[in-house]
Amino acid sequence: RLEAEQDRWFLWLPVAFGVGIAIYIQAGIEPSLLAVTALAAGAIVLRLAGGAGIAGFLVTTTLLAMALGVFAARVRTEVVRAPVLDRQIGPVEVRGWVELVEPRPGRGQRITIWPVAIERMAPADLPVKVRVRTRDAVVGLKPGDSVRLRAMLGPPAGPSFPGDFDFARLAFFQQLGGIGIATGRMVKIDPDGQMPLWLVWRAGVETWRQGIGARITAALPGETGAIANALITGERGAISDATNQAYRDSGLFHILSISGLHMVIMAGAVFFVMRLVLAAIPALALRHPIKKWAAASAIVGAFAYLIISGSAFATVRSAIMITIIFGAVILDRPALALRNVALAALIILVLYPESLFDAGFQMSFAAVTALVSAYEALRRWREGRDGGAGRDGPIARFLGFVGEILLTTVIAGLAVAPFGIYHFHNTQLLAFIANIIAIPVCNLVVMPAALATLLAMPLGLETWPLWVMGLGIDAMTGAAQIVARLPGSVVRVATIPTIAFAAMIAGGLWLLLWSTSWRLLGLLPILAGLMLSPALPRPDILVSRDARTVAVRMADGTLSAIGDRAGTFDLSRWLEADADARKAGDASSGQGFACDPFGCVAMVRERRLSLARSPAALRDDCAVADVVIASFSLARGCPVGGGRAPAVVIDAEATRERGAHALYVLAGGGVRIETAGELSANRPWSSIRGQRRPRVPEGLAGLAALGRWLVDAPKEVDRDDRATDNE
Repeated sequence: RLEAEQDRWFLWLPVAFGVGIAIYIQAGIEPSLLAVTALAAGAIVLRLAGGAGIAGFLVTTTLLAMALGVFAARVRTEVVRAPVLDRQIGPVEVRGWVELVEPRPGRGQRITIWPVAIERMAPADLPVKVRVRTRDAVVGLKPGDSVRLRAMLGPPAGPSFPGDFDFARLAFFQQLGGIGIATGRMVKIDPDGQMPLWLVWRAGVETWRQGIGARITAALPGETGAIANALITGERGAISDATNQAYRDSGLFHILSISGLHMVIMAGAVFFVMRLVLAAIPALALRHPIKKWAAASAIVGAFAYLIISGSAFATVRSAIMITIIFGAVILDRPALALRNVALAALIILVLYPESLFDAGFQMSFAAVTALVSAYEALRRWREGRDGGAGRDGPIARFLGFVGEILLTTVIAGLAVAPFGIYHFHNTQLLAFIANIIAIPVCNLVVMPAALATLLAMPLGLETWPLWVMGLGIDAMTGAAQIVARLPGSVVRVATIPTIAFAAMIAGGLWLLLWSTSWRLLGLLPILAGLMLSPALPRPDILVSRDARTVAVRMADGTLSAIGDRAGTFDLSRWLEADADARKAGDASSGQGFACDPFGCVAMVRERRLSLARSPAALRDDCAVADVVIASFSLARGCPVGGGRAPAVVIDAEATRERGAHALYVLAGGGVRIETAGELSANRPWSSIRGQRRPRVPEGLAGLAALGRWLVDAPKEVDRDDRATDNE
């Protein structure tokens, strides 16, 4: 079997490389650079000295790819390592250069700053970047401006609950060392020194993009113009929450985010137009490889669009894929082939190993791999059936066009469904209806009009192509709103075990990457993953990262919370993971809690929970409660006098050290605790303070951590001992 699949072996190289990255990211300790270098060197020696035969070659090559994945991730960590705030500070004065201005209609602006100085902070401790939100928009602010403001700053937040998305890790790899809110007016000042050369380039590009965006919204005001601006410059901040939600619930949100679809259309249009123009010149068409020239033009066009659209990571990823596709055309190789998909994935993982845990990366390559694999199989079936002969009638072509859109939507939807469920806890069942309407409009009207807009803008003639683009956008938005309102358009799914997700991914890869009949064995792990999906128990008590917001599970299985406004985001994440459609405000009514000025009490599966808001009532709480949660620090522990001690005590210090907590009341009366910092506390991107742990041999730490991550089985303890941006 393996020998017959020799042409598919390369497809597994990025998979093995990704496993190595996962081992590093999920390790409970930070291995030294020397250790991972030795690991990679050892794997190279093993590969060179590997045994003869197919088995020896595959085993040693797989181990080498995994070791190189660990090495690449560790090197990337070292390259981006930069100071990160370790506590809340402020208000403090911040002076620096504006890198990025993102409007938030009705909510001010979100501004990324390269600080030159922060009050009471040594230059060596300055983060590379900080991001602040202003309550009011600063008129005329643009990238490259030197500014001064006062702000409350803090470290990027960690997971809202154990196993949740870790924004602190994302921020670390973006060199974003602080997040905050401006407490005063931001003012422009004279520059402190010379602006870095690369920032001069970035500021020029951002100013250019803002100018393009201003002309778009002037010609197309309102929501239509905001979407047009998003599709051309990548700036989505002006799109309303209601429209974003309609696109999300209808399965069309991928259209609002510039990615592979948009890049393929734009680069494809450049390729088609350039080839058509060159073909009209006989002297060139008959003597020169105009197809290759057009492919080179498409690559240039793709990178021009990359710059105009803001160079977001999803767009960079798509530009790499486009370069490989049209590079294959230049080299007389098949453009749409799984080898090209695998090569693109490998290049991205080498350059940005952290992207392995990016939901966009996972969903993009899952969809592309499934589509290319399915169409390769379909092409082989057609060739075997009728020798490749096609039907050329207009009706047949139209039906084939509609059928391909439907088939593409179904295949891509099935491919990304596990990722949507695992990361976002929902799936869109009626996405195929919206996509049948929106994709042709996007492909044939909206994006060609966007390209025409960019070409006409230097001449001041963008109004007409924008008008056409607006008609297409209105059609897409209408489809999104109609489908989003249909019953059953969105199915919410509670958090599934990581091992179930991993089984479905492994089965999907086996099914898609092999070509012979044994690929069908991939259905078994997919089935196993589906069967394991409901197996994850839901926590009975959830405690936020500051211990000020607490949710308990009621008798009907829903969560009821109590806390302050700062915990709204955490509560929203808890409800989402619980497949609960309620808003945070609806779940924070305090139902099930009895409160007085000193705190609150609640019963959770026959266990008494006390929320201490004041030290004055702490002694009574500790004497009678099974679980005590204090929103302040208990420097001396829980005072119990002669009474019994509570089984669990969690204070503000515990959440600062270990992150958010999830508690499970066991049948025997005990309490199992999971914390968001169990695996990440000692990593460079951790948002919480490290805790002392037994030393684990570095060669085994990653495998041990990956095993714990897969089985979702944190240790049971007697005492309390993890598109999105979560500001």
